[in-house]
Amino acid sequence: MSDSTDRFHSYVPREGHGLPHDPFNAIIGPRPIGWISSRSPDGVLNLAPYSFFTAFNYVPPLIGFSSLGRKDTMRNIEATGEFVWNLATRPLAEAMNQSCAVVPPEVDEFQLAKLTPLASQVVAPPRVAQSPVSMECKCTQILPLLGLDGTPSPSHLVLGEVVAVHIDRSLLKDGIYDTAAGQPILRGGGPGDYFFIEAAQRFRMFRPE
Repeated sequence: MSDSTDRFHSYVPREGHGLPHDPFNAIIGPRPIGWISSRSPDGVLNLAPYSFFTAFNYVPPLIGFSSLGRKDTMRNIEATGEFVWNLATRPLAEAMNQSCAVVPPEVDEFQLAKLTPLASQVVAPPRVAQSPVSMECKCTQILPLLGLDGTPSPSHLVLGEVVAVHIDRSLLKDGIYDTAAGQPILRGGGPGDYFFIEAAQRFRMFRPE
């Protein structure tokens, strides 16, 4: 076996990675996409994807995403305390990508991406009608992210409790949600890499008793 110095490309993040593209978000991946709809206090709709997104807790159900900078989504959530997560699927990939265009706050990304807003049941921001799964959320915390030395980064972690869930019945097989059937797309590394899940990729393991 070769010496570890030869085997591994090692670097200190603060000093740069020395590669054509930062590998960090490629290693931590592929990641589910936080496709977040929100609404400004003036009623302007916003829809944006966030690649740093995941679930954090079962009871209460908490999901969250990291916003690099105080973007429209975060400002809307700060002002209203509400948002909706929508499942980004393979058929909706192009629309999802269109919704991440850098546009002024008064631009409605639903219209930009040719998507239909669907009224939520509990919160004011609408769901994406074309998405087969949506989770209505109320914000619980917005946390500034800090470095090891306590210096604030330009990012904030936005956490919300899920207060309503909507699942297309076609994705429920004998009452169990079929992840692969939902065709979720996941963010990979590089400037434009995405992945999606297929049933053939599934394997099963059960916890030891």
